[in-house]
Formats: sequence, C-alpha cells, structure tokens
Amino acid sequence: MHESNEPKKALLNRRAFMTSGMIAAGAVTAGTMLPGNARAAFGQSLNPENEISLVKGDVAILRFLAAAEIIESDLWQQYAELGGVTEGTQNNYQLAFQFLDGDGSQYITSNTIDEISHATFLNAYLESRGADPVNFDEFRTLQGSTATGAQNIGRLTNLMQLNVDTSWYIRYRSSTNPDFGAAFPQAIKIVNRPAIPRTDADFNDPNHIQAIADTAAFHFGYIEQGGSSLYASLSQKVRDSEVLKITLGIGGDEIVHFLEWVDFAGNAVQGPPFSFDNSQTPVTDHGLTFPNFNETPGGPLFQTNLIFPVPCEFIRKNLPHCSVIRPLDDRFGGAVATVKSFIADGMFTGQSKEFLRAFNNLAEEADAASRLR
Repeated sequence: MHESNEPKKALLNRRAFMTSGMIAAGAVTAGTMLPGNARAAFGQSLNPENEISLVKGDVAILRFLAAAEIIESDLWQQYAELGGVTEGTQNNYQLAFQFLDGDGSQYITSNTIDEISHATFLNAYLESRGADPVNFDEFRTLQGSTATGAQNIGRLTNLMQLNVDTSWYIRYRSSTNPDFGAAFPQAIKIVNRPAIPRTDADFNDPNHIQAIADTAAFHFGYIEQGGSSLYASLSQKVRDSEVLKITLGIGGDEIVHFLEWVDFAGNAVQGPPFSFDNSQTPVTDHGLTFPNFNETPGGPLFQTNLIFPVPCEFIRKNLPHCSVIRPLDDRFGGAVATVKSFIADGMFTGQSKEFLRAFNNLAEEADAASRLR
C-alpha cells in the first residue's frame, strides 16, 4: 500500500460522490426489492387482468435488460469496492486506475451507480406495468475477492478468471461492420486473468497490480460496448412508445459509459502516465504484456487516442459510411449473443447450470420479440 497517498480532491468533484456503503446498499436494492411472491426469473411475465399491461414481447425485452443490468451491477460493485472512490489511504489498485486517468476511481464509482439505477428502475417499471420483475438472488453463490475492501458476500459474476474479448477495440476503429459479416482480431490476448485483486498479496507487486487494472480497463470497454449494442438491437423490436423511451434513454447512457472506457483502454496500452517505483513500460506480468499500441503494432486500427466510432458500412454497402454503434443486428448484439459472450468471457465461471438456463431463457424470449410492421 502507498500510505503517503491521500485521496485526490478532483475525484470528489467530477460527479456527486457516494460512499462505497451507499453503493453496496444500492446493489442490494437492485437484487432484493422484489415482492415475496415474485415468480422465478424465467416464469410467466404478463398480468392479463392489468389494463395497462405490456405486450409479451416488450415484457420479455425489459426482463432480459433487467437481468443484464443486475449482472452488470454485480460486477461493477466488485470493481467499485476495490478500485472506486473511498476515503483515506488509496490502495495500489486504485492508484493503478488513477495512473490511467486521474479520475479513474470516480468513473468506476459513477458507472456502478448508473448500473444499479438501471436495474432498480427496470424492475420497478415492470411491476408498475403489471409484469414480474427479475430476481437472481438465489444465484449469488460465487466467492469474490478476499482482498481488503471487498465485501464478504455471494456474487453472480467471477472477475478473477476472465477471457476478455478485446476485438471491440479494433472494430470501432475499422470502416467495416460486423452486421455485414466483418470479423476482427483480438487487440491483445487476455486469457484466464484477474481483473480485480484476489487477495491482499495482489497489491504488492507494482507491475502485477497495474496489469490487473489494465485488464479491467479492457473489460470495462467490453462490457459497455456490449450494452450499447444490446439496447440498440432490442429497441428495434419494441412496440410500446414508453418502453422505447426507456430503451433509448438507458441505451444512451450505456454509450456514454463505453466512450469513457475506450479512452481508458487506450491509456492502458501507452504505459501509465505516472509510475510506481520500479515499474516498467510496457507493463508486463506473468506472460501478459500491454505494449504501446502506437508503436507496436501501430497504425490506425490501434491508435490510442481515437475514442469516437470511426465511420463504417451502415444499412447498405452502397450508402456512405456513417459513424454508428455496431453491431445492431440481434444475431451479433442481441440477447442470446450477449449471454454467449458473457459465458465466453469467463464471467460465469463456477455458476450453476440453473442460473445459465434462467438467463438464456430470458434471452431467447427477448430475441423472439418482434415489432409490428
């Protein structure tokens, strides 16, 4: 630990500060605000006697999005407990994030608050329209980090054995579009790596903790680009105008998150702007190296200061290129695609088959929704 480091005042000024305890309370709310007689996550969703009940497809979309936001709240809560804003001495994981961006810890805390608000709102809205909310509490069984600062509670997600898909980094710098069949290589291979300190021992080696933070930086981008495509994909199936307002409103916030983490990941592959004593540039740890992308391999597909989507093919190939979120097709960015991607990411390592079945059932129902033409 770096005991001489006090929390940065700038971190408290960017956005409204909330303590880790308040975030924890919000995370509990996102998962447990449900009535005692709420049906299981994969139960019947409609109340046929409710005059303002939604059509089945819109309920399926909202319930999958609520499930996804509960999962996001769970993973972001783990990041915030160890790397977000706290009072007092900063641990080396927080400092490693702040080496990438001086406001890094605040951004993590703010992203966590946003995701909790999404999960809480979606479940409350479902109830307000006569539909069942989503409750995954029975699946909060995974052991999380035991490092100082982490809560000793069951988790839905595992952030300690991730296979981070980094192809999004190149996709958003390319003029080709996955909706037209384009494929993209991994920007950097991150396989079976922790994105949070597992124990206090992970804080000790400067290069090791920086590599954990750099892994998290790419995972942040992976999570939020997925949310950006998911909301855009499912919005095309919505029938109710108020539900469309919700998916566009929350989806827009996911895009805001994504753009911040694009910048953050770019900083992770330039070498930290500040340095621990005896740190190396590039950061190397146990066979994983974060090179300076501007030098190796270099070129526009790896340029680190591009944070806005490069114009690409859109709608039809004979139309001018346009800067857009992609993919937008539910084959690549829809609900089932999201579940498959999360599983491949390693985020559910150790989870039960029942949980995976419940989550996938919600996804299939959401993708089956269709808009009246």
